[in-house]
Amino acid sequence: MTTAIDFELPFINSRETYRLADDLGKVIMLTFWASWCPDCGVDLPKKEQLFRSLDKEKVKMLTVNVKGRERNNNDGRIFTEKFLTQPTLEDNEMEVYNQYNCEGVPTTILINKDGYVTHKFGDKTSFLSIVEAVGTLI
Repeated sequence: MTTAIDFELPFINSRETYRLADDLGKVIMLTFWASWCPDCGVDLPKKEQLFRSLDKEKVKMLTVNVKGRERNNNDGRIFTEKFLTQPTLEDNEMEVYNQYNCEGVPTTILINKDGYVTHKFGDKTSFLSIVEAVGTLI
């Protein structure tokens, strides 16, 4: 297991920022995505349902729009406003995406309560596999 890399990114729809270190002690799920991605269009609605039902005291779910993979600067913001209620961050181009060695979108990273990356899921991972992995960490 590797230690999760701390980062600070702005929320996509506000001037506030988020810092990963502030949520250590919870299970953290990061989902990196881009608005044009068909697999993201399948993955993110399922994660929205999960977000609405999970205990937010135990699990912090965040999505990260990979701005450097978008065709236009505002595409991620428009997608977020239409489709997402969970907290959404805007990557500094592809900085955090690259720090976590992501190879495509969507990529889901699970971080345990102790701050270690325990799982990394690519675009072909079943949603059930992700949910099961979260269950093992809670």
